[in-house]
Formats: sequence, structure tokens, C-alpha cells
Amino acid sequence: MKTKIETTHLENLKQKILSYTQVDDEIVQEQMQFYQRMDLKKGDTLVTPGQLVDYFYYVATGCIYYYKLDEGEQKVLEFYTDDIFFTDLPAYVKGTPSNYYLKASEATVVYAIKKLDAENSFKRSHQLERFGRLSMQEAFIKIFTRVERLNSRTNEERYLRLMKKRPDLFQRVPQYLIASYLGLTPVGFSKLRKRLGKG
Repeated sequence: MKTKIETTHLENLKQKILSYTQVDDEIVQEQMQFYQRMDLKKGDTLVTPGQLVDYFYYVATGCIYYYKLDEGEQKVLEFYTDDIFFTDLPAYVKGTPSNYYLKASEATVVYAIKKLDAENSFKRSHQLERFGRLSMQEAFIKIFTRVERLNSRTNEERYLRLMKKRPDLFQRVPQYLIASYLGLTPVGFSKLRKRLGKG
């Protein structure tokens, strides 16, 4: 029997699917059966380099960060928080081993659907196929626009934008990860915060 919290998670997941496109109730209910709950502790890893990425994920609660190691340094590409679909998209789409990590920065609950189950459901339903396409486009655009911002905005502009758009990250994520996400060293990040009166 599902707990009240799990029922809420699944209802939120259903509503998230429906936010992309209209899907008949019986079709979305069938799709929901393929999602497996995963409970992660802080520091648990979903994906590591060299691993094949066989799942598309949904964050019910918590935070996952997507990063690579570059000469021993963490380079954070994205944070995935409550009510977001995510995966390591290049590895997932191409069926090649990942070059990245997906790791929980706090206690996190995700729901995972196997690639084969997702693709089979897309074949059975044009509505679900549209959802799959749009959710993957959104995941791709997130990464692309982040790279654009890194190249076209100043450190201060990137910091202030993150403060405005995702203020919760500053309470939930260690500062060194936010620094990496903004393309700064921890020292540079600390200096920027002091200069803006935030440190």
C-alpha cells in the first residue's frame, strides 16, 4: 500500500507529464506503472563515468547535481530539484557510456523509468511520444542555455540571475558547487559575494 507521501509524489509526477501535453487518463496511468521509486541519501550517485544510462528520471523531492571531473576539479553543469525530469541526455540518447556524474546533494527521492519501457510506451501512444519529445527538448535546452549564459554574461550577472531564479539553491547546495556552476573558483565566488554584500 502506498503512503500518503508516495501518493503525492505520483500525483505530482502525473501532473508533470500532463503539463507537456494532453494524455488520456488510462494511458498516463499505464505509463505511471513503469516508474520505480529510488531513495537516495546525500552523496549517493545515480550515474558515474563509463556507465550506460538506461533511465529517464523525475525528482520528486531533493536535489541532484550533474557534473564532470576536469583535471580533478568538479565542473557542475546543472542542478535538478523538485518536479524536474532529467538524465544524462547525450549518453541516454546515443546509448554510449556517460562522461558525467549524477549525484544527490541532499536526501532525494527520484522516480526512474527504463529507456525500453519509455520507448515502448511512445510507440503505443502518440500522446506519450509527444511528452517524451518535449521533456527531452526541455532537458537539452536547459544545458544549452546554461552554456550560452556562461559565455555571454559577467560573473556578477550570472550570480544575480541565479539568486533571482533559484534562491533555494543557496540554502540547499554547498557554496563550492554553486561556484563551479557559475564558472568561478570558491575564492572568486566568496569575493563576489562580499563585493555584493552577500557574504
